[in-house]
Amino acid sequence: MGHAERKAMLGHKIRRFRNDQGLSQVEMAGQIGISPSYLNLIEHNQRPVTVSLLFKLGQSFDVDLKAFAEDDDARLAASLNEVLGDAVFSDRPVSERELKEFVAAAPTAAQAMMDLYHAYKRLWENAETLAHATGRDGAPDRLGSYRTPVDDVRAFLEAKNNHFESLEVAAEALWQDARLDRDTLFGDLRRHLMDTHGVETKVRPPELLGATLGRFDYHGRRIFISETLLPSARLFHLGVQAALLGERDRIDAIVDDANLESAEARGLLTGQLAGYFAGAVMMPYGPFLKAAVELRHDIERLRRRFVASFEQVCHRLTTMQRPGAKGVPFFFLRVDNAGNVSKRLDGGGFQFARFGGTCPRLLVHDVFARPGEMDTQVAELPDGTTYFLMAKALEPTGEPTVSPSARSQPHHAVALGCDISHAAKFVHADGLVSKESPPATPIGVSCRVCERLDCGWRAHPPVNHRIRVDPTVRRALPYSFER
Repeated sequence: MGHAERKAMLGHKIRRFRNDQGLSQVEMAGQIGISPSYLNLIEHNQRPVTVSLLFKLGQSFDVDLKAFAEDDDARLAASLNEVLGDAVFSDRPVSERELKEFVAAAPTAAQAMMDLYHAYKRLWENAETLAHATGRDGAPDRLGSYRTPVDDVRAFLEAKNNHFESLEVAAEALWQDARLDRDTLFGDLRRHLMDTHGVETKVRPPELLGATLGRFDYHGRRIFISETLLPSARLFHLGVQAALLGERDRIDAIVDDANLESAEARGLLTGQLAGYFAGAVMMPYGPFLKAAVELRHDIERLRRRFVASFEQVCHRLTTMQRPGAKGVPFFFLRVDNAGNVSKRLDGGGFQFARFGGTCPRLLVHDVFARPGEMDTQVAELPDGTTYFLMAKALEPTGEPTVSPSARSQPHHAVALGCDISHAAKFVHADGLVSKESPPATPIGVSCRVCERLDCGWRAHPPVNHRIRVDPTVRRALPYSFER
C-alpha cells in the first residue's frame, strides 16, 4: 500500500474520533481551523490528511497522533479476511473493498466479529469432541454446524468401508477386455487408451511440464506424464485416466448415491473413486488378496510383485472387504512431519478423532528419523483395545517440487494397523507379540478425549477435566487436573 493511500485511509479514523467525541463536523472543523466541507472530504477519503492537520488535532484535542499514523486497519483486515475464508461464509463472499471499508469505519465491530468467530470455533470443537467421546456423531449437526468437503468425503468412504464392488468388477473386466498382463501393464494400458478412447500417452521431462505431474489434454486427446514419476506413479496416473474416460457412469452413480451437498465434495469424491479404480487395476482383487494371505502381508514383497508403492499397497489393503472374500479390516493414516493428517481411513474398530489431531505416541510420528525403514508397534487404547501397527516414512518419489526455489519435497509417513487378534497373519509381527515382548504403548484417540491424565505427551487438556493451577509447583507433566 502506497503512502498516499495510507494517508487517505486516515479519514475514517478522524471520523471515528469525531463521533467518539460527540462533535458535529461544524464543531470539529471550527476547532481545528478548516471548513466543514473540507472536513467532510477528508472523512470520506477525498482529501489527504496532512502533517499540519495532524498537529492541529494534537493541539486541539487529547489525541495520540501515533495511533493515527499506525496502519493497524490493514492488519485487522487481513485477519478478518482469513476468517471470511471459512466455509461457513462461502455463500456470502465479501470483496476486498467492502472489507477494508468495514474495518476502517468500524474497527471495534470488526474485532468483535473476530472474537465471536473464535468463540464459535471453540464451541464447535468442544461440541464435536464431546459428540465423538459419547458416540453421538450427529450431535454437532443438530447445533447447526457444518463439515468441510473433505470431512464429507471421508465420512462417506468410511460408511462404505472403503469398498466399491462396482469398481472392482469394472477393473476385473478391463483386465479381460484389454488383455492386460502384469509384466507389461503400463504398455497395455497405454495401448488400451489409444485403441478404445483415441488418447495418446506422452512421457515428458519436467522442463516441459514444470510442476505438473500428469495432465489430460482433452482437445488434443493426449495424456502427459512427467518422466520424474516412478513406475508405480505412472501406472496409477494411467489408471486414473482410464477410470475418468471409461468408467465415468459408474463413478457418477456412486457420487450420486453419496448425496453430497457441495460441488467441491462431489469433485473430491470423483477423484478418490478414480484413484480407487486405478488401484484395483494395478492390484486386482482376487490375485492381490491371495498374494497378501500367502505372503503374510509382507508389504515389501507385495509392492514388488504388483509394481506399486508402499503407500499404494497399504491403501489397497484397506479395500479388501468384498462380501464372501474379506481381508483383514485395516485402518490407514498418512501424516506429514508436522503431524498434519492428509489421509485417513477408519477400520478394524479404530476411530480417528475428527478434531485435535492424532495421538503423538503413535509410531507414525517417530519414523521420520528413519526414512525408508519400516517399524512396528503394539498400541493400547485406554479401554484396553490393542492394535498392531506398521509405519514407514516414505522415500523421495522423484516428483518435481512446486517451484525451482523449493529445494525440499514434502515428507510423509504412513501407518497401517489392525486389531491385535490379526497380528499372527503378518510376517512383520513375528516376535513382536509374545510373553517376552515389551508392553503395549499406551495411546489415546486424541488429547481432547484421552483419559490418560499422567501422559507427558499431552498437547491439550481433555474437555471433561478441570486443570489444577498451582504456580508454586513445577511438574514433569504438562498439566495437572482436579481429581
